[in-house]
Amino acid sequence: MFSKEIYTNRRNRLKSKISTGIALFMGNVDVGMNYADNTYHFRQDSTFLYFFGLDYQGLAGIIDFESGEEILFGDDFTIDDIIWMGPQPLLKENAARVGISYTHPFGKLNNLISKAISQGRKIHFTPPYRGKNIITLSELLNILPAQVKEQASLKLINACIALRSIKEPCEIEEMERQMQTAYRMHTTAMKMAHVGNSEQQITGAVEGISMSGGGMVSFPVICSVRGETLHNHYHGNTLKQGDLLLLDAGSESPLHYATDHTRTSPVGGKFTPKQRDIYQIVLDANNNAAAGTKPGITYKEVHLLAARTIALGLKDLGLMKGDVDEAVAAGAHALFMPHGLGHMIGLDVHDMEDYNDTLVGYDEETQRSTQFGLAALRLGRRLQPNFVVTNEPGIYFIPALINQWNAEGKFANFINYNKFESYKTFGGIRLEDDILITETGSRILGNRIPIDPDEVEKIVMSGLEN
Repeated sequence: MFSKEIYTNRRNRLKSKISTGIALFMGNVDVGMNYADNTYHFRQDSTFLYFFGLDYQGLAGIIDFESGEEILFGDDFTIDDIIWMGPQPLLKENAARVGISYTHPFGKLNNLISKAISQGRKIHFTPPYRGKNIITLSELLNILPAQVKEQASLKLINACIALRSIKEPCEIEEMERQMQTAYRMHTTAMKMAHVGNSEQQITGAVEGISMSGGGMVSFPVICSVRGETLHNHYHGNTLKQGDLLLLDAGSESPLHYATDHTRTSPVGGKFTPKQRDIYQIVLDANNNAAAGTKPGITYKEVHLLAARTIALGLKDLGLMKGDVDEAVAAGAHALFMPHGLGHMIGLDVHDMEDYNDTLVGYDEETQRSTQFGLAALRLGRRLQPNFVVTNEPGIYFIPALINQWNAEGKFANFINYNKFESYKTFGGIRLEDDILITETGSRILGNRIPIDPDEVEKIVMSGLEN
């Protein structure tokens, strides 16, 4: 937990953005995995964490924008709880740790909300994403569960986005520390990229490193020799000579700040010439995007810079043809990279996307595209100092997509379909770093995970020596 001044200042900054009504922040509760008492690992709601900091179940926070009053609702632990959990602080003691003076039992929350509604006051809340909180809000607001999300407060959402987009020094320090764990996760996977090892073994090792480094993984691990499937969570393959192992994995810090990196390694320790050619194009796209990432530029522009790098490299290999700028403008390159360059990252691996990813990633100045590929770009708006973003270009050979576009004759003036036969089993390569926008440019957070192809090969080979 940060100092109580951090949370107090955050709530005060929120109060400066909204002048009327009451904000309700629902913390999360335990969720049963296969029966009620066997729960998934608890993860607190990120918005609640940001403003109230307390990382346990059964809490709700209130900010009254008119009176300035702040209240924490929850229940003290019973003797039955203490038998199972050990001694626990009182609610008022925990509240004081984050600068809250007033506490009430959770059951009193309904009285406060009901009174506010009867007075015609606006109840601000962000969109809930868990069933229990949807039901609780439905009961508190006396509306149907299906109506809850549509009544979320756009004013509160926009205020939260404005605050959380700019990372404070303490947040950057927390993320930077966790990069050490991310480094170990990915270099360990490289060392395990050998014939006979399974995706499941590597996934287990990576998840264990994350837990030993302070927290759970920040999203389900993508560890696959079929990297052309963008979010491949199947871990049943055994590695073979000539495979490419794509690992997209991140870790949460003790305060739940996320890391998110991708590396692609040659199984057995040597890229084939064809693999190295494609790898180098993706690496060039990553490096060019990082060099072009700076305050004042839109991330949509950086995405298009990476796309142009990919199209130019593929043209040199004979897979694309024609004018590169026209090809990118038309979206022909999206056959190879059908996703966006990156997203914001912080307390969530896709930061704040529970609010709505278009609200987070776009604004009145920068509108979301409807073009295939570019439409998947989660962050397009103008960058500011202390944004933290991911930079993750990739090249993928997706047989079903190739066959569909070829049958349609799509972008035949930009794509050499007759060159694709030997690439249909290639797979995919993605290379991802986490980047902090500085006052004058940007920098990669933490020590950069090895990415040069020669260094990656050496690390893979070192796994045979251990």
